[in-house]
Amino acid sequence: MATVGRRWAWLVVLLVGIALYLLVLLALVVTRNIIFLLLLIVLGASIAPAAFLTFAQARSGGWRVPGSIVTVAAVFGGVIGVVAAGGLEYDTLRRLGVLPIVYVGLIEEAAKLVVPAVILLLWRRRPRSPSDGLVIGVASGAGFAALETMGYALRALVVSKGSLGAVEEVLLFRGLTAPAAHLSWTGVTAAAMFALAAAPSARRWLLFVVTYLGAVILHVGWDAFNAPLAYVVIGVVSLGWVLLELHHYRRSAPRSPATDAAVTGPYGDVSP
Repeated sequence: MATVGRRWAWLVVLLVGIALYLLVLLALVVTRNIIFLLLLIVLGASIAPAAFLTFAQARSGGWRVPGSIVTVAAVFGGVIGVVAAGGLEYDTLRRLGVLPIVYVGLIEEAAKLVVPAVILLLWRRRPRSPSDGLVIGVASGAGFAALETMGYALRALVVSKGSLGAVEEVLLFRGLTAPAAHLSWTGVTAAAMFALAAAPSARRWLLFVVTYLGAVILHVGWDAFNAPLAYVVIGVVSLGWVLLELHHYRRSAPRSPATDAAVTGPYGDVSP
């Protein structure tokens, strides 16, 4: 029963989040209190990333990554990722005059890996499998996406001179697409990074580089093609990629503590 509850916990997170969002929206419309507007932005930016993170945690081969690690990855990964990406992008813009879209992809995909890399170095538990890295990467991507969406929502509020509709449009689009963008890209890249750390080899170095560049290409395509069809295609590819890896991890999950060290996945055996 506990296993079933964990597998469907993401749906509870999603439904409760939507209910809270509607409740805050109603309070905002009735009272016109700006505090509710800020709460609406925070909820709208966080619900879908939180639900997908819960889904990944349950479907990655077991509820293996402690909540404390997931929280650290989401909070610090989001803040440090946004700050690092913003600073590097500003510096690149100042030096080059025009910021090419490809640099945005390279910088942001690297910035979101900072906290997962630190966790990889400091986390004492052994072995740490690629599935752990995927969950931690999804958490870092979730924090990054939520903060970025909040920023875009505030900008829409200012540009539209206080239009609630403009804010809701940003929250709906960016909130719903976050799992098919930042969360998926950082998840698969962090999984490859954890696989490389578990058993370094030329093959895994190549796999990590190819995975990172694949995430960058998807990111650049997302930013470059401002069309619904492009978003659908890139979103399907991104979600398909991360869901395929989650499927492998779930099938190869250990069935007892004695076999916990034998976790395998699309990267092969990662036991030290």
